[in-house]
Amino acid sequence: MYKNFLKVALRNLWKNKAFSIINISGLAVGLAVCLLISLYVFDELHYDTYNKNAGRIYRLDADLLFNGTNFNAATSPKPLAPTLVKDFPQVQQMVRVSFDRDILVKKNDQNVLDHQAVFADSSFFKVFTATMIAGDPATALNDPNSIVIDETTALKYFNSTNVVGKTLFVDNTDHLKITGVIKDFPRQSHFHFHFMRPLGKAFFGSEDDWLTNGVHSYILVAPGAKREILQNEIDETVNNYLAKQLEGMFHTSAQDLKNNGSYFKYHLMPLTDIHLHSEKTFEFEANGNINYVYIFSVIAIFILLIACVNFMNLTTARSANRAREVGVRKVTGSTRGSLIIQFLTESVLMSYFSLLLALLFTSLTLPFFNRVAGKQMQAGTLFSSWLTPALIALVFVVGCLAGSYPAFYLSSFKPVQVLKGKIAAGFKNSWLRSSLVVFQFSISIILIIGTVVIYNQLSYIHSRKIGYNRNQVLVLHNTNNIGSQIAAFRNELLKLPGVEMAAISGDLPTAGAGNLNKRGWFQDATLDAKKVGVFTTLQVDENYIPLLGMQMAKGRNFSKEFLTDSTGVIINETAARMLGFKEALSSQLYRPDENNKTLAFHVIGVVKDFNFSTMREKVGPLVMELNNSWENIMLRINTKNIPALISQVQNKWNSMAPGLTFRYTFMDNDFNNLYQAEQQTGTLFITFAVLAIFIACLGLFGLITYAAEQRTKEIGIRKVLGAGVSRIVTMLSKEFVRLVFIAAIIGFPIAWWAMNQWLQSFAYRIRISWWVFVIAGCTTMVIALVTICFQAIRAAIANPVTALKNE
Repeated sequence: MYKNFLKVALRNLWKNKAFSIINISGLAVGLAVCLLISLYVFDELHYDTYNKNAGRIYRLDADLLFNGTNFNAATSPKPLAPTLVKDFPQVQQMVRVSFDRDILVKKNDQNVLDHQAVFADSSFFKVFTATMIAGDPATALNDPNSIVIDETTALKYFNSTNVVGKTLFVDNTDHLKITGVIKDFPRQSHFHFHFMRPLGKAFFGSEDDWLTNGVHSYILVAPGAKREILQNEIDETVNNYLAKQLEGMFHTSAQDLKNNGSYFKYHLMPLTDIHLHSEKTFEFEANGNINYVYIFSVIAIFILLIACVNFMNLTTARSANRAREVGVRKVTGSTRGSLIIQFLTESVLMSYFSLLLALLFTSLTLPFFNRVAGKQMQAGTLFSSWLTPALIALVFVVGCLAGSYPAFYLSSFKPVQVLKGKIAAGFKNSWLRSSLVVFQFSISIILIIGTVVIYNQLSYIHSRKIGYNRNQVLVLHNTNNIGSQIAAFRNELLKLPGVEMAAISGDLPTAGAGNLNKRGWFQDATLDAKKVGVFTTLQVDENYIPLLGMQMAKGRNFSKEFLTDSTGVIINETAARMLGFKEALSSQLYRPDENNKTLAFHVIGVVKDFNFSTMREKVGPLVMELNNSWENIMLRINTKNIPALISQVQNKWNSMAPGLTFRYTFMDNDFNNLYQAEQQTGTLFITFAVLAIFIACLGLFGLITYAAEQRTKEIGIRKVLGAGVSRIVTMLSKEFVRLVFIAAIIGFPIAWWAMNQWLQSFAYRIRISWWVFVIAGCTTMVIALVTICFQAIRAAIANPVTALKNE
């Protein structure tokens, strides 16, 4: 019996090929979008879950407020984590990890500049899960002259992973013994290291320095430990330990700071929350954003709903043409139950064909989606998780829902009524189908408006004056490895045709605020904490400001003609306002050095505010110091043959630093990379908007085809009585145009609210103009009209004799 149901279902699908193709492809596209976004969401939500104790690991994040200046960082003081292990039995293990700069590694008598190196406590492998290929994790980081490398690095330098006991010559000074080789960290990890050295004495700061936030601290708590309780205990402990240093060094107390509205707090950040919920200073790597997970999840649901609604709408509409078939089947003895099963079988079968096609679409489009989303997802994930059974169940439900209305409604008719054609009218005007069409186009309009707003905001970011000229600036990185020869290297570069200016700097305005150093600057030589601000501090030379075209509001730039500039600083307008200087020039600022000795500086100039962070944040207070850091050289270039100039610069580099990797970027590209997430979102938005409209128009095409078929006799009579093509097209189209207009009225306020919420994440943002809604409404209306008119014109120009002779 079931074999017969399947056979009849396949025959009906083949008989109505156009209808089947429209319905199956529409649902398939919707399912494919849902699959792609599900892969993205699944990937984002599973960062750091490879650690077997992921649910019990926390990072200690700094949240500090000094005199109105906030400092949020992924780092904490060196003694904090060991103190928690000592004082709290529920804290079982701790590990501290600190950035190491790029290192020089000797290979075949040449130095290779390598990156992603860190210092870490020997307890690293007790807290985090890492597969040790060779070596003993319990002792790998015990020896201060040891080093642990990952599999990629072992193969890079030795072509083998069997390298424990061998030596790496690092930074031209250190012979480090390889004591362990680990598998590369999984892609879904918030950190990736190639080299790991013992923390030991390599990191500046002492074990009792509670005021320097210089290490990433992680703790492993006991099973069942309550985060909220431990957080309260940590706050109290930190205040106790800080009190002594605050009183001895900054002549204040924790209570005074509290009374002033200032505070020191260290939050417990769950390991599995770091990737999506942490945007702090000094993150190991750029993290994701939970808001984009929410946005794309909603888009996936909406597009899937559009596809499912489309599928149900067309299935329901088409079923009216089978009313006579139902009557004949009942006359020949078919029961209502068998008819219900037949309709449901056809609908479910069609939905499973859609799923198979969706899996094919997903596999074909995944490489493109990976490029846009910046991922490396595999299609195999679809078959190795809960996603496949969930989809099978979803498709079954959609098939049943789509087939349920015709199955239960048509099967209830009496054969006499059906064969007399008395039920067709009941299908002509359905408020349910109209509502579903409105829903589809409302979502499409919202996605179009979202796309336009995102691209307008990105255009505003790129066109807004940011206080410096990022164009035609070539940035050479890792120039600190040249050492004392850097000034001579700069002079050699200035001799090249096409190089107008050169500046040596430690910090770039396109690095992002999270990667720039912050210092406490005092207005009192006694380092009184009541008069301190935490300001971003840049290391620059006298060419930095003119090369980038920055403007001075007061005073002057650094100059070699003034020897006293070695203790001079330049502040920005925001810092001048926050410090409350009536006259900033010649005012004094103070800060402690690495040994907590007071250093005095005098303000020689005020630079106009410029964006050294992204547009998500307002310009903060800034201090510029003369260079003691040589990480970068910026070149202001003016040439039509940029590749030739880069080649000449590289030749100079190779002669000055043989064997060292030559790395460069352009500042405008670095600036654009700050907004990579927004660029990706915009591309995905427009892709999904196009797909949503495509699916909705497929449904509209099917419904206008159905409407024309239902009114074939009426159209024929009207044509015989003299009605023209335009009048018939208007008659068929006006109802659907009205529905699209209603969809616009509903979609506009929802889109306005949603995109305003997104824009709130930017300190500098556009206002949503009225023309955005006009463009979205007109675009949707034009596309809908083209779809409607194409089929309506076909119906209008058909021969009326053909339509009437069948009646």
